[in-house]
Amino acid sequence: MQMFLVTFGIIVLLVLLMAIGVLFGRKPIAGSCGGYKALDIECAAGCKNPCEKRRARMKAQAEAQAQAGAQRH
Repeated sequence: MQMFLVTFGIIVLLVLLMAIGVLFGRKPIAGSCGGYKALDIECAAGCKNPCEKRRARMKAQAEAQAQAGAQRH
């Protein structure tokens, strides 16, 4: 029981320290640099029917590419 309390106390202390760091403006913990984005895969696992947010992002990217192409010529 004593080992459990020590372990639990350490974990609570670490969570509190991370929360204090976020409150003082430090960058919050973020995800890794890996995943599908690192592999340059657009839609994960065959996304045939993307959500509205994804469709809007894809439309904005297509418009930006079209504008960049028009500016080159």
